Amino acid sequence: MKREIITTNDGSVTIYLPEMQETYHSKFGAIQEANHVFIQNGLHLKQGQPISILEIGFGTGLNAFITFLESVATNQVINYTGVEAYPVAPEHSALLNYVVQMDAAQHLDTFNEMHSSPWDTEIALNDNFKLTKRKQFFEDINDVNKYDLIYFDAFGYPSQPHLWSEEIFFKMYTALKPGGILVTYACRSIIKNNMKAASFTTTKLPGPPGKREMLRAVK
Repeated sequence: MKREIITTNDGSVTIYLPEMQETYHSKFGAIQEANHVFIQNGLHLKQGQPISILEIGFGTGLNAFITFLESVATNQVINYTGVEAYPVAPEHSALLNYVVQMDAAQHLDTFNEMHSSPWDTEIALNDNFKLTKRKQFFEDINDVNKYDLIYFDAFGYPSQPHLWSEEIFFKMYTALKPGGILVTYACRSIIKNNMKAASFTTTKLPGPPGKREMLRAVK
């Protein structure tokens, strides 16, 4: 499938799939969206403790990299698992400008390692941050009571509604520890209802730039 690099409104780039008319991140600002949805409304609720994170859609590595930078800043211990069925090719990951946009030149090697490291193998990016990338379809996730936080960053409901089904959210519910949190940029009624059917307690929150609302779900 053809992939194009486009620049979003905050100056950070994302990947656009013309055939699906989908972008990996918000056109209103890739970094802004990641910070608002996954860091401010997810990670910051779990500060001060070692945590395990599951990302649904490792993609460009943006969410993982921002989380790594937060871990460096706060000295938080994080075990991060990113699931991706269709990894981004090296020729595209090389064009991502997140390191420059976040003024994180000292961590360029870390960002590159996130993309070049082997799949299905745990690596230590530093003393506090471990990364495992799993090349896997979301439907095949069968973790049980393993994660404190889920970043749910699948492609949008219009493109892939099956990824936002009750069955998928039940897998997410099962994967979380009691009290675990799932955050996502989406806020359609059918998504919220599917989360509730999977036993989540849901809350609507103000969305990132370009979106009115987002969802947070708690086990």
